[in-house]
Amino acid sequence: MPIQELIQLRRKLHTMPEIALEEKNTAQEILNFFSALHPDQTITKLGGEGLAFVFKGKKSGPRTLFRCELDALPIEDLKESSHQSQISGKGHLCGHDGHMAIICGLGEKLAQNRPESGEVVLLFQPAEETGDGAKAILEDPRFGEIRPDFALALHNLPGYPLHQIVMRKGTFAAGSTGMSIYLKGKTAHSAHPEAGINPAQALARLIQKLPQLPKESRGFSLLTLIHAELGSLAFGTSAGKASLSMTLRAFDQQDLNELIERVKEQALAEAKAEGLELAFGFVEQFAVSVNDQALHPIVENSAKSLGLSLTENSEPFRWSEDFGLFSQVCPSFLFGLGAGETCPQLHEGTYDFPDEIIQTGVRMFEGIARQINK
Repeated sequence: MPIQELIQLRRKLHTMPEIALEEKNTAQEILNFFSALHPDQTITKLGGEGLAFVFKGKKSGPRTLFRCELDALPIEDLKESSHQSQISGKGHLCGHDGHMAIICGLGEKLAQNRPESGEVVLLFQPAEETGDGAKAILEDPRFGEIRPDFALALHNLPGYPLHQIVMRKGTFAAGSTGMSIYLKGKTAHSAHPEAGINPAQALARLIQKLPQLPKESRGFSLLTLIHAELGSLAFGTSAGKASLSMTLRAFDQQDLNELIERVKEQALAEAKAEGLELAFGFVEQFAVSVNDQALHPIVENSAKSLGLSLTENSEPFRWSEDFGLFSQVCPSFLFGLGAGETCPQLHEGTYDFPDEIIQTGVRMFEGIARQINK
């Protein structure tokens, strides 16, 4: 397929964004595309709407997995174009449409010329944006059929020159989790607050103390308060409940786990001091993305063979990617592909994946596959 047809596929996907766990039509579009490529094995409904296409080599060897994402964001697409989102309030504003086009292009290359050895698995994963997708894939009983020896993925990066490959040994992107604290006391008449148990003071102290906890971490960690609620707007009532929500992130999984425990300990101390019941909730949990050092030269060689600019990031990215879970299963590698220095940032309403880097992504992945499955 000429590159223009991959661009048209990308733009069609851009018009029909579906958010996490709703990617049925997107998955069907990808399934239709691969029907003409005749992969050796196709797995549908993997971890939800996930798809896996297997291309087998001529002899035994490693199984290499290349992963992209199916889901879009619940954010309005504000950039006017011929391929603007046709679904109100939803948009491919992280570039997953482009990532899918790249893996489709890789599928074409493998269909034309199977790997020399082993297997190459092309995975279209659901629900990356919520952190649910990778976990669902790994927990699907059929994942054993495609469990890889190596896993790779890329992410487009606005702010970096077009086509530049952004790499890093060790941690590439932070792990993170959304965490909520729920405090329950007892309501009372606002004229007699002493008859109730108001969590206001505990909430106030937690708001002050929790952002200081990352200072106790060995490496980088961060706690960002995002929402607080006390009682309800009822002027005759002294509040009997409160909640506080935050995002925790760190470059090391142990640091992240320890930060979570410190938050729990602080919340328990405040709840006990005020006689409050306590509960916790977690959402959007992302593991730290750790790059395998042995894969670094393979990715680097692919970039150099294409004459691409390379840069090594001095620090990991603070954002999170649920590809991190794959690094707990097998040697994995996540790298960046420059989307242009003036490209709007990810998750902005005016962001649109730059079509000119689709072919670069295809060539990078093909070069990696030919080295591993030679």
